[in-house]
Amino acid sequence: MERKNRNRKAFTLVELLVVVLIITMLAAFVTPKFFSGIGKTKAQLTKAKMAILENALARFYIDCGRYPDDSEGLEVLVMAPADIEEGRWNGPYLKRSDLLDLWDNPYIYIAEGEYNPGSFDLVSLGADMMDGGEGDNEDIIND
Repeated sequence: MERKNRNRKAFTLVELLVVVLIITMLAAFVTPKFFSGIGKTKAQLTKAKMAILENALARFYIDCGRYPDDSEGLEVLVMAPADIEEGRWNGPYLKRSDLLDLWDNPYIYIAEGEYNPGSFDLVSLGADMMDGGEGDNEDIIND
């Protein structure tokens, strides 16, 4: 019996394991940096959505002659309040989905601003929905 000398072109098990190990190590270093960037981006987009809300509140003020009070909240930007005379409310000023931040939590509206005296405050409590926090959990407040 004659053995044929074949050139095999394949990877050994050890070579495959080394490649898998290298890919795993790269993923372990890259993944946390990628996901931390997502949280920062959500905070920046939430700030941008606040600017859209401020614009809608300004249009409400121009049409109705006042800002919403705390009991009405931001709902008056979607549905006309009962105490506004016919024809003054020219809304809806926003879609209902615009009243939610990037973590799908409602913005907090404070008519008498604590952070912006003489005006109103818009607050997003961040990813954790609790006061305070750092990083992704940091509160976001309109300027």
